Amino acid sequence: MTRVPLSVLDLATVRAGHSSGDALRGTVEIAKTADEHGYARFWVAEHHNMPAVASTSPATLIGAVAAQTSHIRVGSGGVMLPNHMPFVVAEQFALLEALFPDRIDLGIGRAPGTDQATAAALRGVSPYLTVEQFPEHLRTVLALLSDENTTHLKATPAPASYPEVWMLGSSTFGAQMAAALGLPFCYAYHFAMTSDVDNALRLYHDGFRPGVLAEPHAMVSASVIVAETTEEARFLAGPSRMMALSLRTGRLGPIVSPETAATAADDLTELDLKVLDQLPGTQYAGTAEEVVADLDALVERTGADELMIAGTVFEAATRQDSLIRLAKAWRG
Repeated sequence: MTRVPLSVLDLATVRAGHSSGDALRGTVEIAKTADEHGYARFWVAEHHNMPAVASTSPATLIGAVAAQTSHIRVGSGGVMLPNHMPFVVAEQFALLEALFPDRIDLGIGRAPGTDQATAAALRGVSPYLTVEQFPEHLRTVLALLSDENTTHLKATPAPASYPEVWMLGSSTFGAQMAAALGLPFCYAYHFAMTSDVDNALRLYHDGFRPGVLAEPHAMVSASVIVAETTEEARFLAGPSRMMALSLRTGRLGPIVSPETAATAADDLTELDLKVLDQLPGTQYAGTAEEVVADLDALVERTGADELMIAGTVFEAATRQDSLIRLAKAWRG
């Protein structure tokens, strides 16, 4: 059976009792494992002012990851464009592409990647950095990273290739924007089990007009933990549940260990449990065979051309083991 390519999304998760440097070094090790085991892409997210996430500057982290890997495409999942001037983003990724030709992805999102106060600190008082101007700014980035650029601005003086630009989203807006511009589209399904993924992908395929791509190309993300047994996988998923709950309740902090998460689970309120019903932290936690069956069903349901594997765990070694088990089972 031929299955769609698998890729990896990482947040550089900060563990309780550890530093941001530990988190970033862990991300590089996870990327090296993904590279060695045939994953197609390794993307890092942009988040700000969050105690559990060290991935604040995708372009910087992409450079570190690409330098330590050989074949895998490395990119952003994504750069939150309203936080940045389009020319700066284009220059950063043109530079990365020059250093690592045909290996750089620029995934672009519309969300702030943080709370509104932090977003204001990122954007300052510039009237140019607003969500309303996102479509214009996206088109500017696309023009700058193209042979068809006719402006006086050049993101790089002598390009030999350009990064692959993706539109990201967790709503129908991103799907429709990607369709209108002929871009590849990645739906952030890992945010929650109850999402609009089916409608978004239908709108993307139905509304697609040739642009950057001649044909639509969709990727869907999912949160996955694979272990030797179902019980172990669910135990290892405990920290992701606590992180998901902390994000929705404002009780932010570094990610806790599975043991701490198991103890905390005994004290969850009825409201906490309702939150976790909608946002479980990890969607698919089980043995390799169980998770492969779930992912096969997700591909069949959505028609995805690729899958992006997210997964919040306490130890980088746990993530590496999960990815190795999944890769072997996915190959059949």
